[in-house]
Amino acid sequence: MTRVIDLHAHVVLEAAFETAGPYGPRLVERDGVDEFSVGDYRMRPCPYRTSVFMDVDARLRLMDRLAIDLQLLSPNPLTFLGGIEAEPAVAHARATNEAMAELVARHPDRLLGAAALPLQDPSAACAELERATGELGLIAAYCGTDYGFGLDDARLDEVYGRLVELDVPLLLHPATNDGDAAITDPRLRRFGLDLVLGYAYEETMAVASLVLGGVLERHPDLDVCISHGGGAIAFLAHRFDQMGGFLRDRVGVDQPDLTPSLRRLWYDSHVGHGPARGLVADAVGTERMVFGTNLGGWDTPTSTDAFDASLTPNAERLLRLGDQERP
Repeated sequence: MTRVIDLHAHVVLEAAFETAGPYGPRLVERDGVDEFSVGDYRMRPCPYRTSVFMDVDARLRLMDRLAIDLQLLSPNPLTFLGGIEAEPAVAHARATNEAMAELVARHPDRLLGAAALPLQDPSAACAELERATGELGLIAAYCGTDYGFGLDDARLDEVYGRLVELDVPLLLHPATNDGDAAITDPRLRRFGLDLVLGYAYEETMAVASLVLGGVLERHPDLDVCISHGGGAIAFLAHRFDQMGGFLRDRVGVDQPDLTPSLRRLWYDSHVGHGPARGLVADAVGTERMVFGTNLGGWDTPTSTDAFDASLTPNAERLLRLGDQERP
């Protein structure tokens, strides 16, 4: 079987703890239980230290068990810090990227690294992107979906333009906190809805913002990958187009159809085997899908299959991996 490349794998970096001022992040033991905190957000029990998120040997063993040959590591979504001030966000992104570069340098045949960007300060994000990719050797940018303004906000054009200039892909993933407190809608705090429905909401919003907000028109060479198959976008694409027709015909708003542009984005396949994966493939095509696992998380797959391996050429294109970078 062709080698398998995983583009959805988070890591927790101890060297970046306590670098965001009052927001931490912190991992401490309280009453015999490990607790992870970011600002006022708390998660316990949280056995990060003994998991693949911090134990790189455990990660490599699990990768071997799942037949994953190469993995792109990305920052922990709990530390995207989208709702905090720029200064601590920038400091944390710099520390995160330095720690990421050090980790992947120890295992260059198995691990690649993506850079955190403090998007609440676009100019600082551009500077950090250049440092992370030019000096530290990271090969992608990895960010959240909510920084207090839409992804189509004009202030982010500076970042998108720099990504294109540097030929670096951007991967987007939601967070369940804003860097200070937990998700604000109390209805999402039950049944794991923050991770299932909350993530899908943010991912769908991201696709709509990038396409309907004109980002892809302003930056036609921008490569953006959305986690979890783009949320609910494959299911809702037809309704988006119906709404576009309604707005054009009845309201006079010149909103384009969504579906024709869906294949200009990239999507990771981490939606589980079965109907959901097929729905995404039917809606966006397999040419822009890449394999992802959330390795070590609650929804880690138990195996890889031929479809997962078939996405490897896509991952190589998205990550700009030539033959010389192959392990």
